Amino acid sequence: MAADSGAQQFPLPAILEYPSSTPPELITQGAEGRLYKSTYLLPSIPCALKYRPPKPWRHPVLDARLTRHRILSEARNLAKCRREGVPVPTVYATDESAGWLMMEWVAGGPVRAAINEWLQRRRDSEQAEGRSGDAIVEGTREEDADLVALLRRIGAAVGHMHKVGIVHGDLTTSNMMLRPWEKGKEPTNGHNVEGDGLLEGEIVIIDFGLASQSSSDEDRAVDLYVLERAFASTHPRAEKLFTAMLESAYKDAFKQAPIVLKKLEDVRMRGRKRSMLG
Repeated sequence: MAADSGAQQFPLPAILEYPSSTPPELITQGAEGRLYKSTYLLPSIPCALKYRPPKPWRHPVLDARLTRHRILSEARNLAKCRREGVPVPTVYATDESAGWLMMEWVAGGPVRAAINEWLQRRRDSEQAEGRSGDAIVEGTREEDADLVALLRRIGAAVGHMHKVGIVHGDLTTSNMMLRPWEKGKEPTNGHNVEGDGLLEGEIVIIDFGLASQSSSDEDRAVDLYVLERAFASTHPRAEKLFTAMLESAYKDAFKQAPIVLKKLEDVRMRGRKRSMLG
């Protein structure tokens, strides 16, 4: 999604000031950094550049150390995932001193947008049939097969990531992309060949700015809880189906899943107690 053309303009990192046939485009800006779309080596190779600008409110030495640590940590976690076959963007280049990380540009759109569009289509269809359009998605109808397949792919991708010892720290459907299948490489599990294509594509996990290397079952359970709560708030009609599919596919991808899912129950209980106590 392109940034608002009326948004405040900021100085570019030096790497993006070099002559290029593809002017960089500010895609999004957060509290810690900015994401630009540009090209890598050739105009035909799009890339994403994540830039952490200096923070004037922090001591310069501390700021430089924090920036260096976070850039290197994100690059290492992405590289480890990539080596182990977890679907994440490829790291092209880094300059931790300058505060940037250049990665593969992932084609496709965010999972969040695809699920919301699917749910809206379902609501429109139900309303056309004279129903309210607010029914909970149970996954039992034939037309639910696309969503069931997608949720299984999400569970498998997260399970694979946890298996290699990485916890994401900010799992949401906004931090997952649907990359179009490579020709002839569509998976047999979690792929609905009869669908309309809206929810088709490989799950690619992005934005590892809060990720860490951990083999703690507690950390993995918290990762799942964050995803579960984010999904419930973003796609409430499909919450029940998501929990069932996540746990099922997660178990298939990660042999320690039963231990993590038991921890997840404890994390859920703590979360409910905090909600009750305010």
